[in-house]
Amino acid sequence: MSTSTATRVLPEAQWRRTQRAHEVEVDGWTAGRRARTAHGERHPVDDFLWTYYNHRPNQLRRWHPGVGVVLAGPGARERLGWRWYREVSDGVAVDVEGFLSARAEAVRFARDLLAATAARPAQLGCFGLHEWAMVYRLRSGQQRHESWPLRLSPQQTDAVVESQPLRCSHFDAFRFFTEPARPLNGLQPSRETQVRLEQPGCLHATMDLYKVSYKLTPLVPSSLVRRCFALAREVRELDMRASPYDLSALGLPPVAVETPAGRAEYAVAQRSFSERGQVLRRELLAVCESVLS
Repeated sequence: MSTSTATRVLPEAQWRRTQRAHEVEVDGWTAGRRARTAHGERHPVDDFLWTYYNHRPNQLRRWHPGVGVVLAGPGARERLGWRWYREVSDGVAVDVEGFLSARAEAVRFARDLLAATAARPAQLGCFGLHEWAMVYRLRSGQQRHESWPLRLSPQQTDAVVESQPLRCSHFDAFRFFTEPARPLNGLQPSRETQVRLEQPGCLHATMDLYKVSYKLTPLVPSSLVRRCFALAREVRELDMRASPYDLSALGLPPVAVETPAGRAEYAVAQRSFSERGQVLRRELLAVCESVLS
């Protein structure tokens, strides 16, 4: 048995309390999604975190202490039936060696992407126009969120795209641009250029911290995954409030990025999210570097 990556031992009573608090918080977050699923309903903000990202509510609910922690007590042995756990001298801990033997390349990619993005200054001039570029020159019935009306006419929506320079640096946003919108973008991001182009001001790069955190589970502690999820939820709300869709019926007033005042409002929120995301990005980077070293 090995304790090579474990530095802190948690008594069972302590980690059980932490686990239960985690489950209660996640249950509150996922209640709406579970209720909507039962009734076949959709929500353009909340559902994004469960449809675009492939981490299910029951997976988020499962608590993990992260690397460097040993779970003590007889109850910890149930973890031996979970993937990426093993027995160590003081209890049960994350199987870092096993995880790396299967996913070392994914950890290295995450480290490189996190480090490169963290080192760049935030660019705040996109004003959320990626969502507008996703409906550019589409006819009625072709939009992704067809159940929600556009705030402006299709012609006015197209005019907004044409009146502002498109500066999207995020491939997973850019790939949803309509064909006529793609040549209008100042960059042509691809999966191959992701590490070179991604920057911390991008709302999607900030939301993707949640994806990085759950893809590195159980190396990443659930406390950090929760913080990434919570920030992604806030960012997605701004993302859709600044979109061309009218979500006022959901209590989400628009951020009118087609106006100078709306663009200024968007940039202020974007800067705040970028700064908060950088804190989480560096914590995720520290996990990657600790296990790869």
